Amino acid sequence: MSNESKLRLSRPWLVRGVVLLVVASLLAPSAVSALTHEPSDTDLQKGTIESPANGTTVISIQGFKFQGQANGKKPARLVGVGPRGDVQWIHEGSELDVTWFYDVDPVNGSNLLVTGTRKGGTTIYEYDPQADEIVWRERFDEAHDTHDVDLINGDQLLVANMRNYDPEDDVNEDRIFIYDRGTDEVVWEWQFRDHTDWTKKQGGTFAAEKAKNSDWTHVNDVDKIAESQYLLSPRNMDQVMVVNRSTKAIDMRLGSDDDYSVMNEQHNPTYMESDNGTPTILVADSHGDRVVEYAKRGGEDADWKRTWEVGSRQSFNWPRDADRLPNGNTLIVDSNNHRVLEVNSQGEIVWEFYSPWAPYDVERMTYGDEAMGTDDRPTAADQNAEGDYDLTGSAGLTPGTGDKLTFSQWLTAAFAGTPVSEPVGSFATQWSKIAPWVRPVWMGPWDFVGAVVAGLLLVVWTLGELLYNRRRISNGVRRRIA
Repeated sequence: MSNESKLRLSRPWLVRGVVLLVVASLLAPSAVSALTHEPSDTDLQKGTIESPANGTTVISIQGFKFQGQANGKKPARLVGVGPRGDVQWIHEGSELDVTWFYDVDPVNGSNLLVTGTRKGGTTIYEYDPQADEIVWRERFDEAHDTHDVDLINGDQLLVANMRNYDPEDDVNEDRIFIYDRGTDEVVWEWQFRDHTDWTKKQGGTFAAEKAKNSDWTHVNDVDKIAESQYLLSPRNMDQVMVVNRSTKAIDMRLGSDDDYSVMNEQHNPTYMESDNGTPTILVADSHGDRVVEYAKRGGEDADWKRTWEVGSRQSFNWPRDADRLPNGNTLIVDSNNHRVLEVNSQGEIVWEFYSPWAPYDVERMTYGDEAMGTDDRPTAADQNAEGDYDLTGSAGLTPGTGDKLTFSQWLTAAFAGTPVSEPVGSFATQWSKIAPWVRPVWMGPWDFVGAVVAGLLLVVWTLGELLYNRRRISNGVRRRIA
């Protein structure tokens, strides 16, 4: 065989060797992480503690499930954290057949009202963390994935009921309802379809047939803010509403469908009133990766003005709760960065706790339910702190929360100001929201990127081999058939 023939034969193997070396290099960090990772409750750890918290901080950790099954490595749990970041207690949901935790509210001084779900229904119960006991429990099988239930009027449950399609009437029945535990009946309800266009979803209209398996409003929060008013958060409508119980009219509305400049798929708003009575709403702008505050100045017909903003895509990843504390600081859940933090009015972190996996809600037991104190929680205007602020002072224990960037953050920064900044930024945002849910707990964000790229290279390599050897494969198939 000539040298030229040997060279032609060696080239494919040289390419294969290079590809194999690149794939091995991309997978090496993941292999090291898999061998060295030691899962334990030490994943719950304090970050920045500039000043101790006032009392116990209760964190509701959503956890992860797939097709109704919980993931033991990404557990749903409630965690009580002490003033200096020490874990005081942990409450698991497995014994109650709860696979996801959502809203948690202080009730009766030292207990908690807990909202949890599993495939096929919602469980609401009062939990005594000191005795580790369930005081009472209710089960709503017709409420499939409820994110928020509040205890009001003594013994009534105010429920945000989403994903509620009725196939018999071919309509969506997403609603807010009040269930009386004493009489065991629904005593009041408010249907979204009666007050909004139920064929409207983000991006335009859609047929009822498509809506059967769709998440229309995704109403994730409801709070009683006055004797006759309820604050609602229909996430997929990009707006917050104040509904009048007596008239069923929408008294106030912040935002509108697809107006992302105001908010983009928000969670858990808090209603406040400034010293001069100005209606003010603090909200976690989840897909906007920021926390914002709006004030409605000038009477009922006035427009909302954004008065305070903290954070960006370089510091938050899907914040889902923001509560103003009586000291003027803001308690925030940064879900996909798996942490809870308290920031002052200038955006400086004074208290931080890391709490995998995907925290949803946070409460300071000392202050009670945030919906019950609209007058004692100062607005940005009350603090002379209106403005936009960067988030600073994180301990940075996980990538994305400090100086070390995640892949999404690096991608956004690298292509900023270029002609492709918009599509790249959109891809980076989607990656940041999806990747944490599918990435193994032992794999870092950049390790996961390497594994995905390695997987794509293997697919391309396989297709290339099939194309290169197509004649040999075709001849082999013919011989077998013959």
